[in-house]
Order: sequence, then C-alpha cells, then structure tokens
Amino acid sequence: MSTSGLWCVVPAAGRGMRVGGDRPKQYLPIGGRMLIEHTLDRLARHPGIAGLMVVLSPGDSLWPELSTIRGKPVLTTAGGAERCDSVLAGLQTLPADVGDDDFVLVHDAARPCVRLDDISRLIERAGAGEGGLLGAPLRDTLKRADAAGCSVLTEPRDQRWRAFTPQMFRRAALSAALREASRRGVIVSDEAMAMELAGCAPRLVEGAEDNVKVTTAADFALAEFLLGRTAPAGKE
Repeated sequence: MSTSGLWCVVPAAGRGMRVGGDRPKQYLPIGGRMLIEHTLDRLARHPGIAGLMVVLSPGDSLWPELSTIRGKPVLTTAGGAERCDSVLAGLQTLPADVGDDDFVLVHDAARPCVRLDDISRLIERAGAGEGGLLGAPLRDTLKRADAAGCSVLTEPRDQRWRAFTPQMFRRAALSAALREASRRGVIVSDEAMAMELAGCAPRLVEGAEDNVKVTTAADFALAEFLLGRTAPAGKE
C-alpha cells in the first residue's frame, strides 16, 4: 500500500432531485455549507487520504471550484450517465503516481458524516487483503412486499449487511471489474458489486450506522444534527 496516502474518488455527477429544489442534492446547504463541502472536508481530515478526485456532471456550473481542502489537492473530472461510469472516469484520471496496485477509496458525495475511525479501520482491515467496504449488519426485521405494498414474507436477516462507503479496492482491479460489468450490461450499484461479479469477496468492515446517505429532505435535518455531534476536532 502507498505510504503517501490514498486517493479518494467522490462521484458527484448524479442529479439527486428527490429532495426537491432546483439543484442536485450535493449542492444544497447544511448548516451554511454545501453538502458536498461537508463530505470533502470530512474526508480531507483523515491523515491517510492524500487527495480527492471529484467526478462532476459535464457542464456542472454549481461546483464551488475547490482546488485544495485542508492542504490536500482536489481534482475534478467529468462523469457519465451512471455512478459506475463516473467512478471509472475518476479512476482513469487519478494522478500518474497512483499505481495500478495502489488502493483507492470511493465515497458517496452524500455521506458527510463518515467517522474518521471507521475510515482508519477500513484501510487497515481491507488493505490486508484485496479490499472491502464499510457496512453494518442488518438489525431490523426485513419484509418482502407485494405489488400492493402489503407484507407477504419475513426475510431472514442473518448474514445480511447494509453497504456503506468508503469502499476500497486496488485501482486496476476495480477499473477492470467496472469495465467487465459494463460489457456484460450490468449496472452495478456499488464498487463491491462489481468486484463480486469479478469473483472477489470484499471484506465487510463494520462502521457506525450514523454514516447516513442524504437522500430525502428529512435526511438533511438528520445530517445537520449528526455533523454537529460527530464533527472531529483534528481527529475523531
């Protein structure tokens, strides 16, 4: 693993309009700052992260033109129609000194509350193998619904996890897995799915469940509360 730190790809090319408003959710405010600024600031606080590659929608006019954050470089590139296309674009445009065998993190722009200790644990445990992801075991009872929205079956929750980010894999291996999924016509929902399709078994690293993904309007209030409660003072 590189001793100079890991680069983190942050896909931010999605429209994310379910929250309402006239702009993608990553540019909506939380506590006076854009959602994406909170996320990038949290990532840049981690000593193991060397730089950030933000993947934007082509022609994005709302990006705040950040070039550094907490002294770390912030680069941008244009993404594609799907998240997997954007992640691949980010991987392809990382700095030249990021090698094929180097690990790279991928983190959702809409997850501003990730804990620094969880990132450290992911780097340590997933880096001992071929990569992995943050997540949490499913604790709620899981129901299957029919077309009318009625519960028809209780699903087992044993060995089932919720998948979070960051996810961490070697640059070349993840790039190849994403290309192969695309060739097969499979739109993967996260990087771990692409690696699974390639025959890998990514390590699940348990992280805090307050690593929420801001998806709906109600999530903004929750994220603002969590940011105030989990804000690191130098480190968590």
